[in-house]
Amino acid sequence: MNHLPRRQFLARSAAAAAATLGSRLFDAPFVRAQSKTAPEHHGAVIGHGAFRYRVDKLWCKADPATHPVQDCHEMVQAADGRLFLLTNHAQNNVLIFDTAGTLLSAWTLQLKGAHGLTLHRAPDGSESLWITDTSGRILRTSLDGQIQLELPSATQCGAYPAHQPYSPTETAVAPNGDIYVADGYGSQFILRFDSTGKFVSKFGGRSTQPSNPGRFMQAHGVAIDSRSGTPLLVCTERIRNEFNWFTLEGKHVRGVYLPGAYVSRPVIHGEHLYSGVCFGAKPGDYRMWQQRGFVTILDAADRVVSNPGGHAPEYRDGQLQLLLQEQPVFSNCHDVCVDTKGDLYVCQWNSGKVYPYKLHREA
Repeated sequence: MNHLPRRQFLARSAAAAAATLGSRLFDAPFVRAQSKTAPEHHGAVIGHGAFRYRVDKLWCKADPATHPVQDCHEMVQAADGRLFLLTNHAQNNVLIFDTAGTLLSAWTLQLKGAHGLTLHRAPDGSESLWITDTSGRILRTSLDGQIQLELPSATQCGAYPAHQPYSPTETAVAPNGDIYVADGYGSQFILRFDSTGKFVSKFGGRSTQPSNPGRFMQAHGVAIDSRSGTPLLVCTERIRNEFNWFTLEGKHVRGVYLPGAYVSRPVIHGEHLYSGVCFGAKPGDYRMWQQRGFVTILDAADRVVSNPGGHAPEYRDGQLQLLLQEQPVFSNCHDVCVDTKGDLYVCQWNSGKVYPYKLHREA
C-alpha cells in the first residue's frame, strides 16, 4: 500500500484546491476519472474484520418514473424504523422507506440545493428534521414536512457582513438544543445558534494552509459525538482528509488524518464513526478523483477498522497508510445511514441518479 508523508500529501491537496478556494467548493472533483463501466457487484461481500457487508443494489423499490432523484445526499432513521432520504430533486426532496426498500411516502419543499439532513430527537421523544440547503436556507420540519423553524442567514443574523459567501452544507444539534451550521461551500465557518434560532457565535473560517487546526478548506459536515461522555462537535475537513473534534464552544480538541479519503459527513453510531468517501486518490496521484468512492469505519480510538469497497486499512509504525478504492462498488459516496440492525445504506452524489444501496451486515 502506498503512503505519502502527511505534510507532502496535504501540500499537494492544498495546491490542488488553491485554484478553487476563491469560490464555493461544491461536490465536484478536480479531475474526472476515465474508466470503463464497473461491474454490478450485486451480492458481493465487502469490508473487513467484524464489519463485512453483502451488497444489495436492488434494495430500493421506488419507481424513478414517479419518484425521480438527482443526487441522494443523506439518509437518517427515525425511532419508528422509517428511513428518510434527502435528495436535491425539487419534486422529491424527501423519500420515506421501510428497511425492506418499500417506498412509504414522499414530500417536497421545492428545494434544489437540499444537501444536509439531520434527525433531532427532543427530550420528550418528539422528532424533527433539520434540512440544510446550499442556497442558504436551513429549516426544521416535522417528519411529514411541515416547516417549524427557519434559521436566519449569516448576513441577517449579523454573523457575516453583507455579500460574504454563505452556502451551508450540514447542521448538528447539541444536547442543549443549540444548532451548529457548517458553511462548507461558503466561508468555512461553523455558526452556532440557540434553540430559538438566535445567533450565538462562530468559529473557523477559510484556510489555504496544509495544516491549520481550527480553520477549514471545506467544512463539509458536522455531528455531535458523545461517545466519551462529554459532547463534542466533530467536523469534516474534506480537502485535508481529516475529521476534527471541537468543544461546543469551538476549541480544537483533536484530529484524525485519513490519507487519500475525501470524506463526507461523520455519522456516529454506537462506538463507531462511519463516513462515505466521496472522492478518492490513486496510487501516485493524490488529487480528488470521481468514481473512487468507498465507505470508511473508525473505532472509538480513531483507528480505521474497515473500508467497505476499499482496501483493508493498514498501519505501519502507528501511521495509517494511503486509503484507496479496491472494488468499484460505489462511485461517489455522500453519506452512510446505519440502521438499528447495523445494516448500512449508502447515498451517492453524481452517480447516475441511483437510489441508495443497502449493505447487509454479515454475521
